[in-house]
Amino acid sequence: MRRKGVNYSKYGYIFSLPFLLAFLVFSLYPTLYTAFIGFTDLKGLIPKPIHILDNPLQNFKDLIYHNVSFKKSLINTAIIWIMNFIPQILLSLLLAVWFTNQRLKIRGQGAFKIMLYMPNIITAGTIAVLFSSLFSYPMGPVNSLLEMLGISDSPIFFLQDKWTARGIVSFIQFWMWYGSTMIILIAGIMGISPTIFEAAAIDGANGFQTFFRITLPSLRTILLYTLIISTVGGLQMFDIPQLFLAGGPDDATLTTSVFIYGQAFKGSYLYNSAAAASMIIFAIAAALSALMFFLLRDRDAGRLKKAQKMLIKAAQAETRSM
Repeated sequence: MRRKGVNYSKYGYIFSLPFLLAFLVFSLYPTLYTAFIGFTDLKGLIPKPIHILDNPLQNFKDLIYHNVSFKKSLINTAIIWIMNFIPQILLSLLLAVWFTNQRLKIRGQGAFKIMLYMPNIITAGTIAVLFSSLFSYPMGPVNSLLEMLGISDSPIFFLQDKWTARGIVSFIQFWMWYGSTMIILIAGIMGISPTIFEAAAIDGANGFQTFFRITLPSLRTILLYTLIISTVGGLQMFDIPQLFLAGGPDDATLTTSVFIYGQAFKGSYLYNSAAAASMIIFAIAAALSALMFFLLRDRDAGRLKKAQKMLIKAAQAETRSM
């Protein structure tokens, strides 16, 4: 008699069911409902019947062509993201290579990694209060230090200058996230086969040659992941600009997420405008991610696949002709 085999695949579906239900309720449904609101006239504190606009794209057109604050929020978000991501990725790469260098054999790596990662686990509210106190006017630790060193004769109102405020917000974002990026890059470097580095050392490659010829090309996938999550996170930048400066001074730190929050929960409660702005940011994030995938794709693997397809077609054509 043929014995029935046990099918364990159903247990996989059972275990994944809680996540699937949570995703449908807390992620997919809100996303789809937000997209729907963007085509309606939903606004105001008191709920009203929802009607789809005669021109469904009107909310999107108003934001793109007529809303100056939304355009400014896009520019601010790009500036703050560039100012914090470039030094973040450079320092994270430097630290990752430093920690994984077998020649240096750094002691106490665990303690160093914990200290560098620590800012990432501090709450945004705590960091906002900390930096507000550091750069407070007229009396604050930074102003007191500048006066003591003789750099400034009078207190400086740091948070009233646009570029200074953007620089401080960028530094906070950099300080909070470079440790996380460093850990990801360390994991990527440790995933590279040690025999490649040993072969490079035997061939006489120095540190710079090893980094640019072996480490960096091997980290292409990890760098792509880091770049995408940083881009998406930068477009969603909310807590520090809102809690630290509330978008000021003069909307210099007004990011897209702060703008969306203001549209939905302040003043006129323009839920339709906030939803349309959210969908625009979603489209920008998707387009940038696709562009990064295209630019950082593995061209050698693509060429190999094309060559294999051509060989298969040639073999098939040869068999048909016989």
